[in-house]
Amino acid sequence: MKILVPVKRVIDYNVKPRVKADGSGVDLANVKMSINPFDEIAIEEAVRLKEAGIATEVVAVSCGVAACQETLRAAMAIGADRGILVETDAELLPLAVAKLLKALCDKEQPRLVLCGKQAIDDDANQTGQMLAALAGWPQATCASKVVIADGQATVTREIDGGLETLRLNLPAVISADLRLNEPRYATLPNIMKARKKPLDTVKPADLGVDVAPRLTTLKVSEPAKRGAGIKVADAAELMNKLRNEAKVI
Repeated sequence: MKILVPVKRVIDYNVKPRVKADGSGVDLANVKMSINPFDEIAIEEAVRLKEAGIATEVVAVSCGVAACQETLRAAMAIGADRGILVETDAELLPLAVAKLLKALCDKEQPRLVLCGKQAIDDDANQTGQMLAALAGWPQATCASKVVIADGQATVTREIDGGLETLRLNLPAVISADLRLNEPRYATLPNIMKARKKPLDTVKPADLGVDVAPRLTTLKVSEPAKRGAGIKVADAAELMNKLRNEAKVI
């Protein structure tokens, strides 16, 4: 069974994003970039399925600028067998990425697409769902446990009321949640091996996909700074401030 794992290059989760002075977007100059944490969880799960003898190949895919090769090498250091970069300088919206992944699925014929539930830069949580709709495949989002057996995937997902268990026929799309697993650290030998693993580069035009953005960002601004907290002497003063100053009651 071949597993396709999309991975995205994002600002490292330890870095505080900065808005450009003209408000046109987020400043990426001289900023540390890393693999999206949820995609890293998806890669780990795919590698575990391969180690269990369920999967035969794990293919990492990234869409974006040439620097995304670093993201793919990081995925291959975790255990992916090869990488595919859909190289473009265009701003990629979730629908465009889903169309690119659909074209790659037609070409690679994976039995499972395992992706992160969302990227930490735009928090869209859309690509996996859009891919499933375009491909006509069953889907399970926000997975906290995945079991593959007899051509089916049994997925446990966390919901407000507890846990929900879904059974999907393969091929399918599954998006990984935070508690699915804890990704391993890439060892130095595996990082060196990842440099020699095959990495193919294609263009959106090669896949017959138009990635021109349909949305325009009008303005990006930082959230208002939170005011300092205050201490109150007793419950009566607290109620007074909530009623007369905060006006929430």
